[in-house]
Amino acid sequence: MLSQTPSSTVQVNSFFSHGICTANPINVEHLLVTNFSNYVKGSRFLNVLYELLGHGIFNVDGHLWTLQRKIASHEFNTKSLKHFISDIVKSEMANTLLPNLSKACDENSVFDLEQVLGKFTFSTICKVAFGIDLQTMPYLPFAKAFDDAVENCFSRFLSPFPPIWKLKRLFNIGSEKRFKEDIKTINEFAMEIMKSKQQEENSSERVAKNQDLLSRFMLLSSNLEFQDQEHKTKFLRDIIISFVLAGKDTTSTALTWFFWLVAGNPRCAHLIYQELSEVASPPDAEAVPEARTFSYDELKKLHYLHAALSESMRLFPPVAINSRLTIDNDVLPDGTRVGKGGSLTILLMQWVGWRECGARIVERSSPRGGWI
Repeated sequence: MLSQTPSSTVQVNSFFSHGICTANPINVEHLLVTNFSNYVKGSRFLNVLYELLGHGIFNVDGHLWTLQRKIASHEFNTKSLKHFISDIVKSEMANTLLPNLSKACDENSVFDLEQVLGKFTFSTICKVAFGIDLQTMPYLPFAKAFDDAVENCFSRFLSPFPPIWKLKRLFNIGSEKRFKEDIKTINEFAMEIMKSKQQEENSSERVAKNQDLLSRFMLLSSNLEFQDQEHKTKFLRDIIISFVLAGKDTTSTALTWFFWLVAGNPRCAHLIYQELSEVASPPDAEAVPEARTFSYDELKKLHYLHAALSESMRLFPPVAINSRLTIDNDVLPDGTRVGKGGSLTILLMQWVGWRECGARIVERSSPRGGWI
């Protein structure tokens, strides 16, 4: 329907809700930037995701959102965290991802790339968030519980009649009973990790060991005021679980679409390989290793790869759908009127321009090494 409307915006009405569905870039900018304060996640997000995310950054609005964004922005802009993440990704690639892909190649076997990348990104984000190896035996129940909990939350969002899952939750039956058990496993895991981190705070190895997000947020939260220790622990649990969720499926989905596009565009694949080879092999090097990982500083030199990844995410956004509730009446830039009082607005992040481009990487690299 969106592709057949001049403004890429349609009115969506059903028995249970009404609102706007838009894929118009100027509308999306208005909703997420220009008039951001008028569009909130609201009760729908909180009801569906509360058990998993609590009051984490992706489930709240207002002061709580601003506070967590300020903390996260500060940390993610530090050079030490960037290098910490780079080192973890390099380690996971060298020890897990590349050997598994090489083995599959040698055996000429077929595998699900999205599944492989999903395991890789989940393991990586847990090391970044908690500083633990998810593949070791004590943490395996958490991995399964987290996957199952996310699946259940997704089912809640897609439910055509929300009272059904709410009744199942009330009577603790079916999928909601399993979800409750999964949340218990996740909470026990998070609390145990935080307990061990607190015990390490006075350790002489603290600076060397604790570069993970949880340790960083624990340090920063010492300057914040909380009602009690339980409230502080819950705050840390919610923010860190939110970042695990943010980094898990989005990264693997983005990489899967990227490789799919590259596979269909051999010229782009050749240019990416050529750029990788130039960075991997300095002029005075005798040979290029068969497989290797790149440092954070080397990655910044891969301008064409950066452009290709960005274009891939433009064509196929990792988070293709977003939703907001409206606080006050508003008029979108294309003239569409949006009513107040909880009118549901769904944002389809796949820009109008992607239909015109089709599934191909549009080269935007400039000769001077940047990209436009």
